[in-house]
Amino acid sequence: MSHCHYHALSSVRRWGGNPDDYLPLHQWFDESKKIIADPRHRALRHHAEGIFLLETIFGVTIRNSDGRDIPVRLVGEQHVAEDLGRIPSFADWARLIQPMPWILRGNPAGSPGFDPELGAPVPGSRDPIPAIA
Repeated sequence: MSHCHYHALSSVRRWGGNPDDYLPLHQWFDESKKIIADPRHRALRHHAEGIFLLETIFGVTIRNSDGRDIPVRLVGEQHVAEDLGRIPSFADWARLIQPMPWILRGNPAGSPGFDPELGAPVPGSRDPIPAIA
């Protein structure tokens, strides 16, 4: 989806209330557009850990204007799944980061924790991550 308003309308269809009930949650996911205004902004919050962070910030539930308590995590899952088609882990995003020399500084080859294959998915571990549009 291209705008938080449409995510909020989708939330209304699913749980009732009105778009303003859900807009702050959806806006939180997309605030990273301030940093990079293309789909790569999603790497910062559009993953399982981001959904749990949303719950930490906004609470376990919100009460919509119909008086229903709606689990915040479900709203987060809806947002990420609508944008990406699934809920990736942060590790799924991290595998896409190419380890450049400045990233590896202080972690020379052979040091504990250095994985030269970090940028490549583990064969057979998951389906390849589709391109993000």
